[in-house]
Amino acid sequence: MRRLPKTSANLNNERVSGLRTVRKVAPYLWPDGEGWVKRRVVLALAVLFVAKLVAVGTPLFYKGAVDSLSGEGEGFYLALGAIGLTLAYGGARLLNVGFQQLRDVIFAKVGQRALRQLALETFSHIHRLSMRYHLTRKTGGLSRIIERGVKGVEFLLRFLLFSIGPLLLELLMIGVVLFFMFDIWYLVVVAAVIGLYIWFTFAVTEWRVKIRKVMNDQDTDANQKAIDSLLNFETVKYFGAEARESRRYDGAMRAYVDAALKTSYSLAFLNFGQSVIITGGLAGVMVMAAIGVQNGAMTVGDFVMVNAYMIQITMPLNFLGTVYREIRQALIDMGDMFDLLEQPPEVEDKPDAKTLRVTGGEVRLEGVAFGYDPERPILKGIDLTVPAGHTVALVGSSGAGKSTIGRLLFRFYDVTEGRLLIDGQDVRDVTQDSLHDQIGVVPQDTVLFNDTIYYNIAYGKDVSTREEVEAAARAASIHDFILSLPQGYDTQVGERGLKLSGGEKQRVGIARTLLKNPAILLLDEATSALDTDTEREIQGELREMSEGRTVITIAHRLSTVADADRIVVLEHGEIVEEGSHEMLLARRGRYAQLWDRQAAEEEAA
Repeated sequence: MRRLPKTSANLNNERVSGLRTVRKVAPYLWPDGEGWVKRRVVLALAVLFVAKLVAVGTPLFYKGAVDSLSGEGEGFYLALGAIGLTLAYGGARLLNVGFQQLRDVIFAKVGQRALRQLALETFSHIHRLSMRYHLTRKTGGLSRIIERGVKGVEFLLRFLLFSIGPLLLELLMIGVVLFFMFDIWYLVVVAAVIGLYIWFTFAVTEWRVKIRKVMNDQDTDANQKAIDSLLNFETVKYFGAEARESRRYDGAMRAYVDAALKTSYSLAFLNFGQSVIITGGLAGVMVMAAIGVQNGAMTVGDFVMVNAYMIQITMPLNFLGTVYREIRQALIDMGDMFDLLEQPPEVEDKPDAKTLRVTGGEVRLEGVAFGYDPERPILKGIDLTVPAGHTVALVGSSGAGKSTIGRLLFRFYDVTEGRLLIDGQDVRDVTQDSLHDQIGVVPQDTVLFNDTIYYNIAYGKDVSTREEVEAAARAASIHDFILSLPQGYDTQVGERGLKLSGGEKQRVGIARTLLKNPAILLLDEATSALDTDTEREIQGELREMSEGRTVITIAHRLSTVADADRIVVLEHGEIVEEGSHEMLLARRGRYAQLWDRQAAEEEAA
């Protein structure tokens, strides 16, 4: 098996092995513990074999009917007569089509099962990949890789089961018939035509695959640009950049069209070349048959039968050309997807990881150091304890490392040095699912699913009742607002929740987190994107939400954390001050500087 050229979608910078892809797909045809799949595969192959026998035998009835009509019929053909042979010919053709369709019906469930399983496996794997991976990938391009790869699954399974082996079997059967009924030269010509056809098809297809690869890359790029532009619809409007975005998209589409045209032109060349080879072989064999009829060595029925077999050979050969082209493309598309599946998650559970047991909710950082880039450390030996049931605020300049601590707590990343403990348990020693179950997050900008308000609140708990959802909405002071809407809880919130205001989205986010009922709460600048009045309203809900929980608040506006049990000031990845609001103001250190600056800015505004 040749190795496919590296594509831009490869994640490990290695050349993609076509054989590797086939090996990964093959188990879907013969899975362990799935007896019904194996039975369907065997039955489909049996039906396929019968269909090939019928296909090879069909021209014999055609020959007999012609010989009967020309007065040259004998034996079995004479007994059936021209009408009987014609009916038998029609019945054989019908049976051939029927068996092929039956084969497809039997196999369809196997193919769809494989497609579903691989799609689910890919989707689940992407969700297991690290935050770092998702921050560096282009969503539009990623979705295109998955779409093309999954679509290639069923096709490749059909190829493995129904194409090459059955094709060779049919050609071998026809060759044997020509050899025994006529002479070896017919077999020689047919073999030469098949060999030349296969060589030409494979050679040109290899050339076309490179062109198709470029077309795929441009298609991925255009799709990514379109999705990126639509996701940033508001920004486009703010800067009056509709025409600019259209030019950008059109540029990507222009490159795609150029590659698509080359693909079309090369396909026309391939099809014409194949026709030249097939037509030349057909004409050569028919000339030989015509000479045989003129010499009296063959009947007119023989001449017609040879023509029927040659036409029958062209069908699987044309199919071979199509299959090979599609196989090469499917291998590339699926190779990209399997590369994605082989991308290891940066954060994984240990084999012996245990379930996190939260008894109080104490969070402790011991000598924690971390950097997204090894050359640029963000946190430098942080020692911090958040007692169970207390509220600790993290403040400081942008880039000080506040949000990084939140990401480490949720284990989007693992610490480089030190330990992060919850009730004495290192977060690296517990399962991520149990860790995530105990932590609730209200981010700066709550992003909602393009679904109903009810769905977005209920998302906080895997199985929740209507009463629980409404109780969470009441606690977040949004229940009455929801009921005032024409469709109530069934109101669609739009893409990323854009049909709701910032305050309404935050309240939905608070309700969602309240429904989750976590032991530890992370407020990551939860109100910094809101206006002052809305912020004051939301702060009330957040304070009620924090009661009885361990709370870590990451804040930019210091006024929102003045009542925290303890305030920790970070600068350049280190703790420079900590204490209560009054204590830090009295110390006249870094916190007091930040407080005074914000107060001056508010007065100036």
